[in-house]
Amino acid sequence: LSSLPLQMLFYVNGIYYVFYFLATLAMIVYKSQVFSYPDDFLAPDLTMLFIMAILEVLRLYLGSKGNLTEEEGPLGLSLAIMVGSVILSVYFLVWQTYVLKADVIINAVLLLTYGLESVLKVIAIAAFVS
Repeated sequence: LSSLPLQMLFYVNGIYYVFYFLATLAMIVYKSQVFSYPDDFLAPDLTMLFIMAILEVLRLYLGSKGNLTEEEGPLGLSLAIMVGSVILSVYFLVWQTYVLKADVIINAVLLLTYGLESVLKVIAIAAFVS
């Protein structure tokens, strides 16, 4: 009953998140050097990026484990953790100090994968429950 498309999406999303993390970190460093980045906002932006990375590792682990063991608990918990990741992604898309066009593109792709993944998770959970 485990979902192969969902498992493939976990793998692709894991690889993409490494790119996302490094690109966002590089852009924060770039913005702090090029623009007049307020010192009060640099540490919170970096902290939120690292919190997002921790949530992402946990989310991908629980989602993959839940899918492979066909248990709805870890998969549902992964879905709940995704809410925090989505909020942080929206923060980096809309509310951070400076938003570059590259920020918009990489966050839009991340949110698109989150949306697709959530649909596949709900379908997988429904299959496991029935």
